[in-house]
Amino acid sequence: MITLEPAPLLFGRDPTPGLLAYTLADGGRALTLYRREGDTVTSELVPFSPFLLLADADLVKGASGLVSIEPLAGPGELRRLARFGAWGDALAARDRCREASGQPVNVPSAPYRFFPDPVHQHLLLTGRTSFGGLGFEDLRRLALDIEVLTTEGHEFPSAARPGDRIVAIALADSTGFRHVVRGDRLDEPGLLEECTRLIRERDPDVIEGHNIFRFDLEYLDARARLHRIALAWGRDGSALSGRVSRLQIAERTIGYRRYEVAGRHIVDTWMLAMLHDAGTRDLPGFGLKDLARHFGVAAPERTYIDPSQIAREFRDAPERLMAYAADDAVETLGVASVLAPPYFAQAQVVPFDYQSCTLRGAAAKIDALMLREYLHRGQAVPLPRPVAPVGGAYTAVLHQGVARPVLHVDVTSLYPSLMLAGPIAPASDVLGVFAELLRHLRDFRVRAKRLARDSDDARERAHLLALQQSFKILINAFYGYLAFSSGHWNDFDAANRVTADGRAVVTSLLERLAGLGATPVEADTDGVYFVPPPGHAPSGDEALLGRIAEGLPPGLQLELDGRYPAMFSYKMKTYALLDERGRLLLKGSAFRSRGLEPFLRQLIEQIVRALLAGQSQDVRRTVDRWLEDFAAHRVAPRVFARTETLQDSLEAYREKVAAGARPASAPYELAIASGRAVQPGDQISYYVAGRTAGVAVNEYARLASDWDPARPDENVEYYQAKVREVWERFRAFTEFDGLRPYADEPEPQSQLSLF
Repeated sequence: MITLEPAPLLFGRDPTPGLLAYTLADGGRALTLYRREGDTVTSELVPFSPFLLLADADLVKGASGLVSIEPLAGPGELRRLARFGAWGDALAARDRCREASGQPVNVPSAPYRFFPDPVHQHLLLTGRTSFGGLGFEDLRRLALDIEVLTTEGHEFPSAARPGDRIVAIALADSTGFRHVVRGDRLDEPGLLEECTRLIRERDPDVIEGHNIFRFDLEYLDARARLHRIALAWGRDGSALSGRVSRLQIAERTIGYRRYEVAGRHIVDTWMLAMLHDAGTRDLPGFGLKDLARHFGVAAPERTYIDPSQIAREFRDAPERLMAYAADDAVETLGVASVLAPPYFAQAQVVPFDYQSCTLRGAAAKIDALMLREYLHRGQAVPLPRPVAPVGGAYTAVLHQGVARPVLHVDVTSLYPSLMLAGPIAPASDVLGVFAELLRHLRDFRVRAKRLARDSDDARERAHLLALQQSFKILINAFYGYLAFSSGHWNDFDAANRVTADGRAVVTSLLERLAGLGATPVEADTDGVYFVPPPGHAPSGDEALLGRIAEGLPPGLQLELDGRYPAMFSYKMKTYALLDERGRLLLKGSAFRSRGLEPFLRQLIEQIVRALLAGQSQDVRRTVDRWLEDFAAHRVAPRVFARTETLQDSLEAYREKVAAGARPASAPYELAIASGRAVQPGDQISYYVAGRTAGVAVNEYARLASDWDPARPDENVEYYQAKVREVWERFRAFTEFDGLRPYADEPEPQSQLSLF
């Protein structure tokens, strides 16, 4: 495989090839390194000396197992590197520092720093990275999916309930192996033991699953403990282990149990989908079947079973259930093959192992790259600066309504380009590593994209595309890193300079467009949607782009990002685009929020499409049809049910309600009544029963699975009121065709708030 030339700042200074995984060994005094060479995996024991960074060497004076204290040069506050003989010694020193300083380790201002992942520490100090010389297809990947029975009378499965049990464990790996361990042929202990035997036999580098952390592994772990069976999945024969953890994805915090297997990685495609959607907002949902269809990896003849019918299928059609489980495992492999390669490529760059790359934020990875270089050069590390306010990007809606046609121009990588052209970098980065890293990533991404385009080798092309996507993720995080509260080289003043320069650039684009006779519709961060000047033809797009770009600061490049027959501008960051193939692209949570009932998303899409097509007369007919369908109970429950994600544990929810800190909430009350052992991140689907539009939702909510087609009890008036509300929001746009100046008028207080 052709790869990019070595660049130690990015790819590390130790070129050891084929490194797969790392496991603490020999009482914490060594690490076992696993390497792949073709179909063979070998292991090697290497010495390990964990470390702490200190502002004051006296913090560890007299500490057990202290090997050395090395001075670090430069102005950073953390100017001592203390090494220890074993991991346990370093943990004890961490506790000693906490007691001596009175500050927990996770406080940015603490005068010491301990990194709780031994693999991360090893990679930081050695300059090693994972997967050197390997491609994603070289990994031995095994997908796992389980099916479980729920005791009659309960809606949700619980591993703690004696009557519940596992009835299928499906395994599928990247070599073509497919197998289902069947609960109609083995009892549950037998299932668990056979699963362990197969994992050891297949010897995967990666175990993949959809929601594997929060369901499959928790369930398997709990049932194994019940039967006193060790899930000895590790390459060294050790058992599956887990610890409580949290993952922050955009505005969501997901609680889960982070499981680990010695010598292997665990990758959750559900989490990868959420990370993907945080940037693209293009996924139809996070369920495995939706994702498989969206990414084109669903088998045309795959078996589908309603989860509520698992028990019946197991009893009456076990072959069908086993086929369903096998298809789930195969689809998990397919979804991972789409979403995981950029994280594989990141593991070739950053000092985290592959599993950690899927669970750590981009800003933390930039901090790790900076830290690796500073430690290599023997330089002191600064403490993070206190959080300060940062000005936002320039956003504006200049016109509302339907525009035809519309062009979109944006400045390529605006913030990274401004930081390089400025230059703008953290004041505490005395070595200039920040700008050097950003420049390397940008240049390597350009090279990777060009090499991928020119390559005739499918394997090489896939590797280079994953690498450039990985670089893109990191590049786009450099601005955010400046305002990262835990970043050792954060700089809120520098972040403000970036956004101020960005606002100036976008403002100048608007002025230039107006001067050329174009009509700007909306501006956001790094680009502008606009109607071209009168008489403009598509053949003149490039010439127009050149005229718009005149006067841009050096180092900035303008590109035509899209041409659309029509655009509907509703309000700030909420608009719709109709592309040349007739596809509708809805932007903004007001149009696409998963917090809306599905029927509202469908209704909004139908209305917006009619407006873009110039058929405003169809909008009222669409509204009337929904009103009639609700009156006749023709709307399916999956369309009117609302799905909400629990942000708090049930215990935290109860405490807040008791303290008056929050009102009672329908999904929490339903979860409590169901007896389900839920946790933050779980979803509850429910609908509203009763009569009249003004019912208290909390009092009339019902689980979606309880809806009975023989006795439909959804609240017709309640749902019709929601339809009428949407009509009121869009009615004004049916009364004129074209654009009008934007006026952000306050919403009538008497109306329900949809947006």
